[in-house]
Amino acid sequence: MPDAPTPDRAALRRALLAERRAFAATPAFQAAEHALRQALPALLAQLEPELLGVYWPLAGEFDPGVLPGPRALPFARREPAAMQYRRWDGEAPTARDECGIAASTGAVAVPDLVLVPCVGFTREGFRLGYGGGFFDRWLAEHPGVTTIGLAWSGAEASFAVEAHDRALTLILTERELIAPD
Repeated sequence: MPDAPTPDRAALRRALLAERRAFAATPAFQAAEHALRQALPALLAQLEPELLGVYWPLAGEFDPGVLPGPRALPFARREPAAMQYRRWDGEAPTARDECGIAASTGAVAVPDLVLVPCVGFTREGFRLGYGGGFFDRWLAEHPGVTTIGLAWSGAEASFAVEAHDRALTLILTERELIAPD
């Protein structure tokens, strides 16, 4: 974790992704997944979402697995850059969005609670993603949605917050639940 904010978010992103790949190859990764998988359903039960926005996990990301209730998956478009959620039946997706990520072909919907994968995060609730701004744009268009960043504790970092960054409601790691002020 850097000691001071870094102006080079791309370099920080590369470093955090390399650390995540290394972490995913260790036995500690399975223990961390287990801990997060135990904590997430209890948190969701407290929040009682009507429609839960989930994500299809990329390498090294936490896989939220099967969660109860209606769900939706994001679908990203490159031009113009935009993201929407589509209802998902829980079956293995057969479609891919324009970023090549598994996606649903269901009806467009707006979840009231969204799980957001984090490459990095701050204690203040800001996340560092993959750099495309898809989640930030979607969150800016849906300010009332509750957001839970899912991250590995080792991804805590310092970085300068930019104008487009949106703070998450909560961040859940394998070690703790962070409720930014």
